[in-house]
Amino acid sequence: MPRSPIIGLVASVLIAVPATAQVPPITGNTDPAFGRVGKVEIVASIPDFDPSGIAVIGGRLFLSQPKQDMDAPGPTLAEWRGGRIVPWPTPDLAMPSARPAADRLVSVHGLTTDTAGRLWALDDGKVKGKPYDAGGAKVIGFDPATGHIVAKLLLTDAMLPGSNMNDLRVDLTHGAEGTVYITDSSANDAALVVVDIATGRQRRVLAGDRSVIPDPGYMTVLDGRVLNGVQQPPAMPRGGADGITLSRDSSRLYYAPLSSRSLYSLPTALLADFATTDATLAAAVRDEGEKGAADGLATDTWGRIYTSASDHNAVFRRNLDGSFALIARDPRFVWPDGLFADDRYVYVTLGQWTRLPQFHNGTDMRRPPFLVARMPIVAP
Repeated sequence: MPRSPIIGLVASVLIAVPATAQVPPITGNTDPAFGRVGKVEIVASIPDFDPSGIAVIGGRLFLSQPKQDMDAPGPTLAEWRGGRIVPWPTPDLAMPSARPAADRLVSVHGLTTDTAGRLWALDDGKVKGKPYDAGGAKVIGFDPATGHIVAKLLLTDAMLPGSNMNDLRVDLTHGAEGTVYITDSSANDAALVVVDIATGRQRRVLAGDRSVIPDPGYMTVLDGRVLNGVQQPPAMPRGGADGITLSRDSSRLYYAPLSSRSLYSLPTALLADFATTDATLAAAVRDEGEKGAADGLATDTWGRIYTSASDHNAVFRRNLDGSFALIARDPRFVWPDGLFADDRYVYVTLGQWTRLPQFHNGTDMRRPPFLVARMPIVAP
């Protein structure tokens, strides 16, 4: 993930492909020196905070730094303000401390906003090398204007020992106060998690369904290395349901396993109904076709879906007709991760996660600064 005020300007390129076709190799007018495509602006260059989740509210940039893969000393939730990372909403809540896990932020992973303009954080509750503390895994909603907590939902019934609570979206069209959808991206226990905001009631759904588990034949290319998931020690992250986003009207939830090129969706009317059986949900899953090797997903004001494309160092857009556009490709896009889109820009965190020590025989290959980039978008 990203930092440093550099603007790379090159010609935009669009690639239209059927929704069911594999995303083709990227072609077009590129900078021969850097292989860049599209207009990229670096909006944050951070020396000591490796961001994953991202949300933008009223021009304010919020970032998360999950800690299950690194025991980093800094905050786990922050605002990028005045050219620096500021623990948010307070250092007492966002920084490591001896407070009970339920009363502080431990390891914030996904970030999102709802249609009421509130900020929501998914705390996976895990710090590398430390035991998991009860109450660590939770969803917290904030009023961004004041930093006050508007909801705190501890993940209890939906949490398994091997869970990796990854990302979330908040649907205010179902439930008395809304419904939270979460991806559990663990390789062995992948599932979707549904939480009712008003009651805290929660459940896991679709565990074992092909739409949430890693594709056994998945292969990608990262940092110039061909990876098929069988290297020992592991040479790449491998995981289940990860990227997640809502349609513009919140009628459908889109999601994808980390180790897969397929995109899936479900009607939220079924997903939010706790009376809906797993069998009914599985039958309602719609295969939306291929979308490339994506981690993050995001929806813009018009309902178009953006996907990170880690093996192309790029960000794609799935248009309303199912075709795909290349928004940007840049050699600085090392593992494009969290995405956020509005009516002007799509933002991306660049986590360098494939350079973590566990994928390189114990050597940390990440190179600060960590960057956050944005790319302009226009109405369809």
